[in-house]
Amino acid sequence: MIDSGLDRRDFLKVLGWGGAAVALSGCGNTSVEDGKETVVSYVEAADYVIPGIGVYYNSTCAQCDAGCSINGRVREGRVLKLEGNPASAINRGRTCGLGQAGVQHHYNPDRVREPLLRHGDKNEVITWDKAYALIAEKLSGAKGDEVAFLSGGVSGHLKVLLGNYLDSIGSKNHFVYEALAPAVVRAANKKAYGVEMPRYNINKAKVVLSFGADFLGAWVSPVHFSQQYAQFRKGVDGQRGVLIQVESKMTLTGANADRWIPVRPGTEGILALGIINALGTASGDIAAAVKGYDRARVSKETGVPPGQIDKIAALLKLRSPSLVLAGSAAEGYAHGSQNAAAINLLNQVLGNVGKTVEASTSVPFPQMAPAKGNTVALKSLNDGLAAGKYKVLFCYAANPVFTAPGAMKFKDHLAKAGFKVAFAHYLDETALQADLVLPLDSALEDWGTQVPEYMTEGAQINIQQPLMEKLHANTRGMGDILLALVKQRRAEEYKSFDDYYAYLRGAMLLNKNALGGSGADDDTFWNETLTKGIVKLAGSAGTLSGKASAAGLTLPVPSAADVQYPLQLIPGVTASLRDGRHANQPWLQESPDPLTTIVWDSWVEIHPKKAAELHITEGDIVEVTSRSGSIRAQAYLFPGIHPDAISVPLGRGHEALGRYAKGYGANPFQILDAVFDQETGELAMHETRVKVSKTGQRVVVVKDEGAAGGKQMGRKIAVLVTTDEVDLSKEA
Repeated sequence: MIDSGLDRRDFLKVLGWGGAAVALSGCGNTSVEDGKETVVSYVEAADYVIPGIGVYYNSTCAQCDAGCSINGRVREGRVLKLEGNPASAINRGRTCGLGQAGVQHHYNPDRVREPLLRHGDKNEVITWDKAYALIAEKLSGAKGDEVAFLSGGVSGHLKVLLGNYLDSIGSKNHFVYEALAPAVVRAANKKAYGVEMPRYNINKAKVVLSFGADFLGAWVSPVHFSQQYAQFRKGVDGQRGVLIQVESKMTLTGANADRWIPVRPGTEGILALGIINALGTASGDIAAAVKGYDRARVSKETGVPPGQIDKIAALLKLRSPSLVLAGSAAEGYAHGSQNAAAINLLNQVLGNVGKTVEASTSVPFPQMAPAKGNTVALKSLNDGLAAGKYKVLFCYAANPVFTAPGAMKFKDHLAKAGFKVAFAHYLDETALQADLVLPLDSALEDWGTQVPEYMTEGAQINIQQPLMEKLHANTRGMGDILLALVKQRRAEEYKSFDDYYAYLRGAMLLNKNALGGSGADDDTFWNETLTKGIVKLAGSAGTLSGKASAAGLTLPVPSAADVQYPLQLIPGVTASLRDGRHANQPWLQESPDPLTTIVWDSWVEIHPKKAAELHITEGDIVEVTSRSGSIRAQAYLFPGIHPDAISVPLGRGHEALGRYAKGYGANPFQILDAVFDQETGELAMHETRVKVSKTGQRVVVVKDEGAAGGKQMGRKIAVLVTTDEVDLSKEA
């Protein structure tokens, strides 16, 4: 029986089971262990541990939010290698380089190992009891609305426990922040399809027209999409799939495309309307909206030759179904929502909705559904900090001092918070500003559940379990920390749980019938759940809106060139470093960029024609200046970028984080202007204008491709052909 002094409804809230889908197992099936878990010791090994022979455990990758399931090989009590779990519908046994590097995060020598209390510029090692007491003391002098919690995306039971904790202190200030979230596309999808993240079936399409969605690199769920892409290349109905990539800066997906179409930055939506016009099949308000977007106008505004617009339209007519994607290249402007809306109209006009764009499935437990981050949350928090609103601020799984645009002056405003607590693996830029730093277990030594935002087949809850005992005695899991904090406020409700493992196990057993464990005893169900690493559910199937509308769709005419700042800055998102949180993993620093092959540094991609105008050659150290600041990096001449733009990759330029991150490269976040999408309020990542000037310094660019010009053995690796020389209507 439940021994907590709570009625059943309250107990469901404590453990995160809400909604009509809950089916309680009933009394007798709700017991919880004492929270102590026997782990493999490499000093006193269990009987089944044979020296030199690996043992395998399933868990969940925490390197990004895609929700890939992993299988860890453990030998003599040490995790050595990570691979994909074949049972996962998301990654089907595959992992990316980012996931493989999770082992380096676990063993990283720069991890924080003790709770730290800041005194001026120095940190004092303190006990956990003192840390918890200090938090309780600071909260006692603060009202609920004076307490804020900033986090990255969270889901599963950690999200439940965090919500319960904030509720216990009377705070509704949970700011979920992701520096590179597809928030504008989510909002546009909600309008077009009725859901924020539909299921995209690349493998069912005969043509994929992508407007800057780098689905092979770092967009949404790249491991899953890469496998779909392999099926797409084999073809549907005997026709090999054709990929057309429209963008201003070539991505990894663009490099793999059959046709790469460079477009003037910010005009992606105009091109989409021009293609609809060329198709000639639109009706109603859509036909009226695209009437003025003839080939001549669209070509003039986008820079895409008129013949190419007709060829794209002809190919889309010839091959059905197709799939049209809107990515970060289209959403990163002040009119990003309008760009995304125009692109989504193409799927409606082409009849792709319900075929290659399908309704997604969600986990039927609302409390566990992922909290989706955006940059609006950071702006809101920043405004509150500037006003001196918060006496206590918690920060978890985010590094806003590094990723916030320089124009926000976030670091300055953060100093106004009365007491700052950072839950951290490393002393990153944000943790260095905190008054109290609490060290976290790595994902390979911690418990948890995760619900991915992008579901591929049905719904699933991912299980995270330790692959080995903890490396450092005084680190703790985020779940254990939250449980200890919530017990300070509501001890009676949580007295049944000695630790987060007990909480998690109790939650799963309480509702095991709804989780597919009907008829199994507690130990059998729990052990099978850990063995599989995944709980598969029927889920709640969504519905797509089949009504296409161009109401309210207006796209601005491209503005004249800014004389002072003539170039558009495109912050590059790489598959390895993303927003920079992984920069202290040397495998990723050493991994060559797929397009430039540069390692351990930042670079400025500039078109050869533009470089010639500015008398810039490869290796010149150039200064990139915006209205918000400047950075310096080496020049790399790259034909895969529009002449009106330059690109600098994100992720490097750290002033902290650890020995493998600090001092390498430049941080483009610092020079981003505070320009926002007009509909959603999201940061317009591609809206910053810059100028480039030589500094007089030069270096030899460290890269794997060889000498300048991309040659090996005196021969070009690949030969570029302009798009107007290619007939897109022919078989690929």
